Amino acid sequence: MSEALPPETLRELVAARIAILRLSRRAGAGLVGGLVLVNVVLGALPVAFVIATSVVLGRVPAAVEGGLSSSAWRSLVTVFVLGAAAFVGQQILAPLVTSLSELVARRIDGQMFRELMSASLSSPGIAPLEDQRVLGELRLAATELQFGVQSPGQACAGALALIPKYLQLLGYAVVIGVAFSWLAAAGLTVTVLMFRYGQRGGLRRYARKRITLDAYEREIEYLRQLAIQPAAGKEIRIFGLANWLGQRLRQVTIEFLKPMWSARRHVYMWPFVWFATWGLLVTVAVFAAIGSASTETFSLVTFALVVQSALAALRLGEYYPESDLQTTIGMLAYDAVQRFAGSVRGYPAVTPGPQAGSDVGPTGRTVPEPQGTIHFDNVTFRYPGQDRPVFEGLDLRIPVGACTAIVGLNGAGKTTLVKLLARLYEPTSGTVRVDGVDIRSYPIEQWRTRLGVIFQQFARYEASAADNIAYGAVGHLDDSPGIRAAAADVGIVDALDRLPRGLDTPLARHLSGGAELSGGQWQRVALARALFALRHGARVLVLDEPTASLDIRAEAHFFDEFARLTESATTLLISHRFSTVRHADLIVVLEQGRVLEQGSHETLLAEDGRYAELFRLQGDRFTDARADKIEAVVE
Repeated sequence: MSEALPPETLRELVAARIAILRLSRRAGAGLVGGLVLVNVVLGALPVAFVIATSVVLGRVPAAVEGGLSSSAWRSLVTVFVLGAAAFVGQQILAPLVTSLSELVARRIDGQMFRELMSASLSSPGIAPLEDQRVLGELRLAATELQFGVQSPGQACAGALALIPKYLQLLGYAVVIGVAFSWLAAAGLTVTVLMFRYGQRGGLRRYARKRITLDAYEREIEYLRQLAIQPAAGKEIRIFGLANWLGQRLRQVTIEFLKPMWSARRHVYMWPFVWFATWGLLVTVAVFAAIGSASTETFSLVTFALVVQSALAALRLGEYYPESDLQTTIGMLAYDAVQRFAGSVRGYPAVTPGPQAGSDVGPTGRTVPEPQGTIHFDNVTFRYPGQDRPVFEGLDLRIPVGACTAIVGLNGAGKTTLVKLLARLYEPTSGTVRVDGVDIRSYPIEQWRTRLGVIFQQFARYEASAADNIAYGAVGHLDDSPGIRAAAADVGIVDALDRLPRGLDTPLARHLSGGAELSGGQWQRVALARALFALRHGARVLVLDEPTASLDIRAEAHFFDEFARLTESATTLLISHRFSTVRHADLIVVLEQGRVLEQGSHETLLAEDGRYAELFRLQGDRFTDARADKIEAVVE
């Protein structure tokens, strides 16, 4: 949820309702006009039914006295038929209104979802999607749109559903005013509007309180999901966490509910005591006046008409399940969509254009083949909202056509380096150049076609195995031989062939005919995706911890083939395993945002610096572990 609160001032409330009514136009003028018309009829029919039944009651004595052939009887039957038609019309129109309202809501929510997706994908970089404030707005909007219960579309449908309710109130007030007393009509109308204010205002204040408890609600949802998802099931049982999980869920739920209970008492208890007191006084006064009216001026028809209208009007002061919650929360969801889109647009442009002196402008020309060096030229970078820079004056040269390994402790900026190269972020200062040319001078989409990047947290698409590989070059989904060749290069093709539908098997167990892969198999699929990109135009291959889920033997086999597969490519390899990086042509050690050391494996060992220290530390651990294993086998 977002930190934004529901509108509270009169101006904000009016503006919110106007925004929702304007939004309803997105459903189409014909559909909305039809729904408004049906709602108007649905608002008039109950009033017509009350009038008709009251007249029937008044004409019964004359009709009975006159007999079946009398005009009084015929008149009674005519009015009865009109009343029955009004009743039947309500039963016919009610489901029609429900269907039309749902159609309005779905049309609007479909457009809202497209708007949300467009906003999410509009930024070439990922900074907005890593900002927790922006993500809070996205969560609220996406959740309500996904379930479509309290969504912007439902808010529009709920606002239109108020038409018959308030038309009925107006009709009953007119009937009471004309037939009996305008003062009584005004008193009953004010009573109903007071109860409606209590209902709607209470929901708004209740929602405001709930938003402030968003952290508790998110933890409750997390704990519930943790308990029912298979991923954590093994550890929960092995470590005996079931009781703790239940106790923690109960504790957090109570911490969430206590202030909600207090808010509910504050919102719905004392205000409604005063509303009920006023309503009781007005109702008693109105019905006392009705009872004391003389029979000369107050016929049976008038009596029935006024009593039925008064009772029907008072019932309109209740909660409207088809409208109230939808409009209250739906307006929040719509506002969240707008705030999210505005936040994304408000982020600094990821493509500010070339710096002065760049020799290529954003003219749409194809990015040339890299020839010499990728240069991080005096690059400083800090993430938005953070004071400490990740890089400060970074000077790094990556030779084209060679394999460069980047090593360093956690937080050294290895993955951030990849983000800057892929232009998911732009440097705070400094420039990334290829052969002396600022990469910001190239169209960003064309620059990215030159990259094949697999991050440590790579995507696992719920699509076929073939598509998961081919997404490395989505314009070549039909390259079946290339897909199979990439799978074979990383040693996964046999495992994929054994799936129920081979490479066409969806990689998600819950899909029809689908299957799930192990962590190591998924990583091979991701590697195949990068190689497929290399096959179709990528010239810079970036692998972030490419063998983290592979065992040592599989890792060794992979790198035996790696040099052959990437012979003509520029490869940037990020890994914490020195058995991996020792094969690189150039090894760069990052520390505190700067290049600490660089050189070949042999050169860095000879210098006996930070790399040599880390290499020996990891080698000793591996040697000790292998010795312990051999000793255990011997014993």
